[in-house]
Amino acid sequence: MALTFQDISAVLVLCKKGNQLAQLEVYNRYHKAMYNVALRIVKDTALAEDCMQEGFITAFEKLDTFKGEAVFGAWLKRIVVNKSIAHYHKNKKYVAISETIEAFLEAEEVEEIEEDLCEDAYTTLKATQVLNCMQEMHSSYQRILTLHFIEGYDYEEICEILKISNANCRTLISRAKESLRKKLNV
Repeated sequence: MALTFQDISAVLVLCKKGNQLAQLEVYNRYHKAMYNVALRIVKDTALAEDCMQEGFITAFEKLDTFKGEAVFGAWLKRIVVNKSIAHYHKNKKYVAISETIEAFLEAEEVEEIEEDLCEDAYTTLKATQVLNCMQEMHSSYQRILTLHFIEGYDYEEICEILKISNANCRTLISRAKESLRKKLNV
């Protein structure tokens, strides 16, 4: 039975029943994105794969807790991020944001900017400048800006991920943004 073209909600119903083909379909749909999320946090390919796989295992085990209030991919991403951050904290290593930014730039295949800048090239140049400035920032500022700007988490989600208070989160983001503005001379 081919599941490839079914709606994700139909596939999830089959997953809840333990259908391994449905689980494989979910894995095939999301594994690349979840691997990239894990890799940005743990900075190691083998470890990122482990975190991603642990995330899928947890998701399949806790699928009954998925209420559908958020998109399934966002729910799964949250699990993978939590697994990756837990591993990060377990090993007490600091995430090398500069490596994350380099991987991000390579993944986006940023081209050399010619003298005749078109609007897209100018936008790419600005993004590259922002990412380069972020590399020079304190690691806590790099981490919080990466979660906020690159990963797209809101304040509440960042508080949960980093296990900090809402006030601390807002202060860190505000200070990180101000530091970034100064580095960009904006």
